[in-house]
Amino acid sequence: MTDPTQDPRFLQDPYPAYATMRAACPVQPLPGGSGGRPSYLVTGYAEARAALGDARLSKDTVTFFAGRESGRRLHPAVAHTMLATDPPRHTRLRRLVTKAFTTGAVTKLRPFIARVTDELLDRWRADGLPVDFVAELAVPLPVIVICELLGVPQEDRSEVQRWSGELFAAGKPDVIDAASHSMADYMTDLIATKRTNPGDSFLDQLVAARDGHDRLSEEELVSLAVLLLVAGHETTTNFLGNALLALLQHPAELDRLRKNPDEIPSTLDELLRFDSPVSTATFRFTTEPVTLGGTEIPAGAPVLVALGAANRDPERFPSPDLLDLSRDATAHLAFGHGIHRCVGAPLAKAEAEIALCAVLTRFPGIRLAVPPDRLGWRHTRLVRGLDSLPVML
Repeated sequence: MTDPTQDPRFLQDPYPAYATMRAACPVQPLPGGSGGRPSYLVTGYAEARAALGDARLSKDTVTFFAGRESGRRLHPAVAHTMLATDPPRHTRLRRLVTKAFTTGAVTKLRPFIARVTDELLDRWRADGLPVDFVAELAVPLPVIVICELLGVPQEDRSEVQRWSGELFAAGKPDVIDAASHSMADYMTDLIATKRTNPGDSFLDQLVAARDGHDRLSEEELVSLAVLLLVAGHETTTNFLGNALLALLQHPAELDRLRKNPDEIPSTLDELLRFDSPVSTATFRFTTEPVTLGGTEIPAGAPVLVALGAANRDPERFPSPDLLDLSRDATAHLAFGHGIHRCVGAPLAKAEAEIALCAVLTRFPGIRLAVPPDRLGWRHTRLVRGLDSLPVML
């Protein structure tokens, strides 16, 4: 038994491998896994949605890895985030976060997002040479926005961005572990500063967040701050790059948005479905035997839900390999499903809407500067994103 996700070609285009696996069986074991036990990969839409909402699939990684020597020294604030908890603790944490992270906060941020987007686009070269969309917009925009939301001082943002990128350095555990400590130590100091000199940032609101007599502990605050900082820009960066690439590879759809930029908000779900910025949902394991998609999964088995594969399931989305901006793709799983659905989804959509509208309006002749098969993809199977996206304006 071989794992097709280990094929180097998988990073360039995972969808043929996903289709082959899904056609054979929508839930199947992969070799390796933890302690010699196989992991189970979910590639079907119905099975993925069921798995994401099944309470028998735990996200409590502390319990799963208890007593297992891994040799890693990942900081607890990174290893034990809200994403790695189950109810009732998860319910409590999410409720406290939601009290501070409202749709109103995103609405207030929209003018700031638009201003930053325009400032970044003003710097794009006008000498006829290629511009790297990822480096010049998709990376800095979400970083600046989430740092502004959390109250990270401007002089610290480049370092915070570097640590965040290193947390996804696949195959480099020492780099990941070191970055986790740098990020957690920084957020610990920033929280202490905000307690002494409170402001009105989202992080200040988290420090003050309460639910009756309940409030976030120091460890929970640091963990949430790290999670929101990393998740708040990594996935949006990938979303922006994947979305523009998809449009550039589908000229008719791109032309449609050039002529009708007001349609961009209604097309974001299809762009998310077509090439999900999160390829595989974060770690889950079965707390008891579970039958999923006709496959019996034993208790204690890791389960990997391939969101990108589920979003290309022809049983749910006809002609799934076709980008169709008129499609109703609101049921996509790019943001997850159930109690762990991405709390920052409204912010990611707002940034994508504003950025894509600005780019297509200001640079209607934008096109790829290199053949698609020469584009490099990030070497991680958790997220799906471009290393760079050279474009001609």
